[in-house]
Amino acid sequence: MTKLSVNINKIAVIRNSRGGNLPDVILAARNIERFGADGITVHPRPDGRHIRYDDVRNLKRVLTTEFNIEGNPIASFIDLVLETVPTQVTLVPDAADAITSNAGWDTLANREFLSEVTRRFHERGIRVSIFVDPRPEMVAGARTCGADRVELYTEAYARLYPQGPDAAIAPYVAAAEEARRQGLGLNAGHDLSLENLHYYIERIPWTDEVSIGHALISDALYYGLENTVMLYRRELKITEK
Repeated sequence: MTKLSVNINKIAVIRNSRGGNLPDVILAARNIERFGADGITVHPRPDGRHIRYDDVRNLKRVLTTEFNIEGNPIASFIDLVLETVPTQVTLVPDAADAITSNAGWDTLANREFLSEVTRRFHERGIRVSIFVDPRPEMVAGARTCGADRVELYTEAYARLYPQGPDAAIAPYVAAAEEARRQGLGLNAGHDLSLENLHYYIERIPWTDEVSIGHALISDALYYGLENTVMLYRRELKITEK
């Protein structure tokens, strides 16, 4: 079954809006694990506007499921990952002022850089996933960089899904098939939701992991956090049929 990793950045946004420690990011992450999530994802940015570097250190001490740290591999990010040694690092090429991730890597143009960063993380036993657009050549390029997995950037799928699921999923199926040919693990993330997740996994059931934050935390306002984690896990169980 595809694993669910919950991105808790939005919980940190609420905390940071008032200062203090309400809501408690660490407690929330431990509860999400207890409610059945397979992992926790964080995406620290240099300005600390949501997850902070100290949050990452504190989470590492208490998490019992897979820990995934996403981010642009600038020097401070690399140092943080090498210090905390998560299960997985996901390399994302977002600018410092990006509101959210908005593009995948050009793995061909950045091959030398990505290969070196990947090598450094592999030396610490960290699984490396590279965030890419749904283009087979970028998936193949990630393999030449030494990546273990790719994460397909699913914003376009989510945006186009209401207009026609078949057309929306088509480039992702092609990219996912290329990942399988290359022997790469396969993750997916960005704007996946209760509306579109079921169909995505139904069409690409060999997806190893989805990372979901904004929609899941938003849904938790209506359904409660425990129930929401269960709802998302239910959408992933179609592979057991």
